[in-house]
Amino acid sequence: MKILSKKLKINEMKTLCQSFRKEIIDMVYNAKSGHIAGPLGAVEQYVALYFGDVLKYNPKNPKWEKRDRVVISNGHYAPLAYLVLAEAGFFDKQILKTFRNFESILQGHPNKKTPGIETSSGPVGEGLSQATGMCLASKLDKNPYQVYCLMGDGEQQEGSTWEAVMFAAKYKLDNLICLIDRNQIQIDGHTEDVMPIEPLKAKYESFNWNVIEVDGHNLKEIINAINQAKFINDNPTVIICNTLAGKGVSFIENKSEWHGKSISDDVYQKIQNELNN
Repeated sequence: MKILSKKLKINEMKTLCQSFRKEIIDMVYNAKSGHIAGPLGAVEQYVALYFGDVLKYNPKNPKWEKRDRVVISNGHYAPLAYLVLAEAGFFDKQILKTFRNFESILQGHPNKKTPGIETSSGPVGEGLSQATGMCLASKLDKNPYQVYCLMGDGEQQEGSTWEAVMFAAKYKLDNLICLIDRNQIQIDGHTEDVMPIEPLKAKYESFNWNVIEVDGHNLKEIINAINQAKFINDNPTVIICNTLAGKGVSFIENKSEWHGKSISDDVYQKIQNELNN
């Protein structure tokens, strides 16, 4: 049984995406620190997952045994994750104002004090290992939940990621669906300049994964890919979501220097002018 706080139509999800982009900026601006480019580009992935009628969860009972698990490996996407969880009803939206405050449940990277967060996330490259463990536990316990792992493309440079990729294939973890935010940038520049990860699709296929590529800003494509992945037997699935980092703000789009950066008053006003037009 799916227990959802909200099931939205595509046009409603599109409206929510635009609202979230504005709120991401507000949260980082008010906190005087945080990450912008990645969260702006990944909005559709999170909205599709939580409001596209694909995920089992109960915001009134975050530890519900039969819930699907969501592992946020790219923990610097925290402001986006918190917005989605608040909208889904896991906690009061007023708490969003405390983002990155010292005693807040909404820290700069997710931790398990936040309702709806499954694992603490700091350094990238650890989430897939955590997700594969959950998948194997699901099979051993005969508790058939789905595990979703949200990753950045910079994590594909990590050795620990590929160990988990092999593990998932060996144990035929078909209850694992990964979404990679393929925005081409990381903190030090473009991925293909720092440490090339292409051909990414072919690499996963060579490890016996089912691979689907989508436009990461197209809600229908993301939802259809997730639903398709649920019917794959014996193989884990990765959905490569091709996105534009900083989506919606022209001078931030595809700029690695905006990976994590505080926002001045002047820049904040400039961003708001773009997002409101």
